[in-house]
Amino acid sequence: MRKFIFLLTAIPLILISLQSQGQIFKKLGDKVKRQVDDRIDRKVDNAIDKTLDKAEDATKGTKNGNNNDQEDNGDKKKDKKKKSIPDNTINEDVSENDNNKSESPQSLATYSKFDFVSGDKLIASEDFLQDAIGDFPAKWNTNGSGEIVTTNKSKDRFLMTKKEVVLYPEWVKNLPDNFTLEFDLMSTDIFSFYSGHFLVGATTSKSIGKDFSQFGRFDKGKADGLSGFEFGVHPENAGGKQGMTSFLSTSNNQTIIKNENDQNKLVVPGKTSVHVSIWRQRNRVRVYLDDKKIWDIPKALPDNTAMNTIYFRNDGSNNENDAFYMGNLRIAVGDPDTRNKLVTEGKFVTHGILFNSGSDVIKPTSYGALKDIANVLNENSSLNVKIVGHTDSDGDDKANLELSKRRANAVKNTLSKEFGISIDRLDTEGKGESEPIDSNATPAGKANNRRVEFIKI
Repeated sequence: MRKFIFLLTAIPLILISLQSQGQIFKKLGDKVKRQVDDRIDRKVDNAIDKTLDKAEDATKGTKNGNNNDQEDNGDKKKDKKKKSIPDNTINEDVSENDNNKSESPQSLATYSKFDFVSGDKLIASEDFLQDAIGDFPAKWNTNGSGEIVTTNKSKDRFLMTKKEVVLYPEWVKNLPDNFTLEFDLMSTDIFSFYSGHFLVGATTSKSIGKDFSQFGRFDKGKADGLSGFEFGVHPENAGGKQGMTSFLSTSNNQTIIKNENDQNKLVVPGKTSVHVSIWRQRNRVRVYLDDKKIWDIPKALPDNTAMNTIYFRNDGSNNENDAFYMGNLRIAVGDPDTRNKLVTEGKFVTHGILFNSGSDVIKPTSYGALKDIANVLNENSSLNVKIVGHTDSDGDDKANLELSKRRANAVKNTLSKEFGISIDRLDTEGKGESEPIDSNATPAGKANNRRVEFIKI
């Protein structure tokens, strides 16, 4: 009888236990199924991307060259060291000797509302060519790690970071009241659920390396009386969000602006890279992702806020495969007075007209600089100009000369076709590397020598 009573008591407990275990196994099974489905989706997406790339190459052809932006047709050091990147990224590293393919550029017309104008004199330029692939750049500092890589989406080099880290260029100091900051940013295709922002900031600090914690997460950059601003991007499919940007500005321990916008995505279907453009004009800060103005804050900073340097921050991820790639950094003195220099002084020099690597194809991010020139020409109908292309000293002299001529002609044709400037008012010339305005011994000097001049005739 006692055994019978025990069995009657035990059976419900056993059934409850079995039911709980069944629920657990069901949850595990659902989770495994989701992960399998996600993995299959990623494989399919990658296969589609590769097929589309091949089809696009077959119809359009691929232009190969050694130049980045306005770089000359020069020989770069070949680095044969290859590195592997997990399957969940489209940015798989390859050797520079391989025939790298770039994403199809957006057309110039898509940038019709892009009013960003790059500064007219470069303060700093970084393409990571002076450092070996696999190393952290020698002129940068960090509290973590990162390494220089190449990718199958660009011929350029990028600084890749994965874990939570702060990094900054030590040679950037004493930024002016008006400056422009640009860089290219890429990410892996799909981030894990728990992953953070990639941020760039400008600060009054003169010694970031003494206390990196001030520039870590949770607004610590406003500590110890520091002032500055910080812009962040958050990938799509990360942290349950659909992509977002953030903006923070501080002054003497006080937050001025702290806001987020979930309508602006870093990662959109078929695209995992953006060109970030930031324009600081005294109190005002504008931020652009590709052709879109994301933030325009007139009172982002108090009067007389003297910025000294910039920094980048990866908030990190729980997944070791998640990565950000930052490259092609350009910082320049902003607020160019095109009208005064061209009409009154008879000459205007711009570093804001950029070209695809090794070609005369103008990058769409040059729209603001071209529009600025076109406005001056439209408002002064009697003004005729000569467009002169210049390169740095890398590579073959003859090839550089020919490239500079083709690029000058490309600017001429664009001003005529896109902005209605009569072609009779435009003359062209290429000078190659023959008239440098800066030293060719440094990346910034070379970047200053790569330029387009407009001369009144």
